[in-house]
Amino acid sequence: MRYIVLLRGINVSSQKRVKMADLKEIFESLGFEDVRTYVQSGNVIFDYELTDTEKLASYIENKINQILGLSINIIIRTKEELVEIVNNNPFVAEANIATDKLHVIFLLDVPDPKTTSHLDIKKDKNEEFKIVCREVYLYCPNGYGRTKLNNATFERKLHTIATTRNWKTTNKLLELSKLEQT
Repeated sequence: MRYIVLLRGINVSSQKRVKMADLKEIFESLGFEDVRTYVQSGNVIFDYELTDTEKLASYIENKINQILGLSINIIIRTKEELVEIVNNNPFVAEANIATDKLHVIFLLDVPDPKTTSHLDIKKDKNEEFKIVCREVYLYCPNGYGRTKLNNATFERKLHTIATTRNWKTTNKLLELSKLEQT
């Protein structure tokens, strides 16, 4: 089974600095195969036997903490889930949507439908978001750096862990997850 791990909050400014080579070594030490990393924001792709992703996440988080002394939350998706995430983006087919302004917020848990139906989040003009299962699809025409629709907002409102990837990175992770490593 191919897994994609998204680490939350590493290498942002000077916080939680982690070299991707070190991260790759940690994942290989756990017995994962074909380990690859992508960009410094903490994306790891690997193969491993079919397993409970919740237990797998805890296993990885504990090992990172043990080796690096960092408490880092991770979110895991399978390659098949990532295919669905990319295919289900409701903004891609809309006219006048700049794909470089699209983001996906990956949530650890499926939010409670009662919470999402009464979600009160202030957004700027032309900003949009749609929650589909464990993802928040986000359109920020003024840029992600300026929006209030960020990880912290959705974590607070939906009572879960979240990490964001831009649309380009999300698609690149899908592309890399489909490749066989040589």
